[in-house]
Amino acid sequence: MNSLDWTVLIGYFGVMVAIGMWSHKRVDDVSDFFTAGGRMPWWLSGISHHMSGYSAVMFTGYAGIAYQYGVTSYVTWSFPIAIGIAIGAQLFAGRLNRLRSRLGVASPLEYLKSRYNLPTQQALAWSGVLLKIVDVGAKWAAIATLLSVFTGMSLNQGILITGVITGIYCTVGGLWADALTELGQFVIQLLAGVAMLVTVMGELGGVSSLWTVWDRLPDGHAQPTVGPYTLTFLLAYLFIKTFEYSGGMWNQAQRFMATGSARQAKRSARLSAALWFVWPAVLFFPMWVAPLLVKAQKPDASDSYALLTERLLPHGLLGLVVVGFFSHTMAMCSSDANAISAVFTRDIAPALSARARGWGHRAGLLAARLSTVTFLALSMAIATQVDSPAFKDIITVVIKWVAGLVGPISIPFLLGMLPVFRKSGPTAALTSWAAGLFAFWLTNYGLDEVQLQVQIVSPVATSLVLFLLVGWIRPEGTPERDALLARINAGDDGDTSDALPVPHQGTPAPGGDVPVAREGGASDPL
Repeated sequence: MNSLDWTVLIGYFGVMVAIGMWSHKRVDDVSDFFTAGGRMPWWLSGISHHMSGYSAVMFTGYAGIAYQYGVTSYVTWSFPIAIGIAIGAQLFAGRLNRLRSRLGVASPLEYLKSRYNLPTQQALAWSGVLLKIVDVGAKWAAIATLLSVFTGMSLNQGILITGVITGIYCTVGGLWADALTELGQFVIQLLAGVAMLVTVMGELGGVSSLWTVWDRLPDGHAQPTVGPYTLTFLLAYLFIKTFEYSGGMWNQAQRFMATGSARQAKRSARLSAALWFVWPAVLFFPMWVAPLLVKAQKPDASDSYALLTERLLPHGLLGLVVVGFFSHTMAMCSSDANAISAVFTRDIAPALSARARGWGHRAGLLAARLSTVTFLALSMAIATQVDSPAFKDIITVVIKWVAGLVGPISIPFLLGMLPVFRKSGPTAALTSWAAGLFAFWLTNYGLDEVQLQVQIVSPVATSLVLFLLVGWIRPEGTPERDALLARINAGDDGDTSDALPVPHQGTPAPGGDVPVAREGGASDPL
């Protein structure tokens, strides 16, 4: 990188901070900070949902898969995500929106206390927070790895720079800042991705290279499933990503909660699904043909895309592509930070402290910002250890840890909103959660030579089966839970006329339960 590239990069950081400062004016309380007050347009929510779903790991770990195995990187990753989000648009997006508009919650997990009980809510909250600290740590490590290739910075210096810049804008501006910066990041990535695609096609003979280059690539490069990425892996990944990207990862749920209605939330999900179907293919083509243009230096080829950009792109445009790397990582990490802050301040802190239960809007907003900073700091600390024997490498954390652990956390959360599972109560939820975590440990650390697809699908499959089975053997449906489910599932509302305001803090109603609005506008605690 030369001075022109650095100017582009520094300018990008400046714009992100400026957006955060502008968004600060739109944040008056925790509802604005965590769910944009339910005023986010569906198209902005959809773009934000898409951008917050992947990071620089695509340009390191998945670039290595594309370099070594070819199109399976798309077929077994972004394609099942697109299908999973499309499924989630029908099953979960509208219901997640009604958690905010009809129950008056600011955190995705607030409703769990009434749907199950306090121990269930706390188990899912604590385990999810710990998982995301590790997950986001892997994302920081990925972008720092790319930064080191281009600038020679150390891993820790790269983690510090990206973490601090992200912390400034997402702490000041909340979800509005996240969504608006993600919109800007999408535009930047669009320009950078198209520029890279055009440059690579020019090197390989023009537009015709899209269909003429395949016989020059290594054997199996055009196969949809190859190596460890088998059809079984594809189906397992589809199963997992349907839950993860439909709200199982709480930052994704927030995007649906932030729209004005359930109908808009569904439109948002469909837009995100369409982007996942098209855009990754544009980004992946240069990675697929990279073996014809560069020789990767790392055993996992995770440096191949960085080497490709250094060789092909002129200064200035190189800086734009580096900005594109940052845009994806900062989008995901800032959205995760906001979601974790919501869960901590709305779910965990009130269960630990009577003082937290009495926070007003001002105190709750201050706690939200402080918990955001704390989460970012902890994840940055983890990032410095991501290559240690405990984690092995970046792609291991992303594929195994996240895919393996998201099931036990998301099954009780998402399926708990569906009427068909109304008899699955706290016993079913806690059993499925605990057994899923045990299945993760057993397949990843307790047994030797377990196939990758078994490692990632066993926890979520175990949680799903036990959630159903225990609910059938020991039904725990109650009139109160039925009333809650009726509120979440009634009608496909097109406005927010029945939306409840977000309570100050902690448990929103006397007795500690989520309020459910009466037809006359008052509320009863469930």
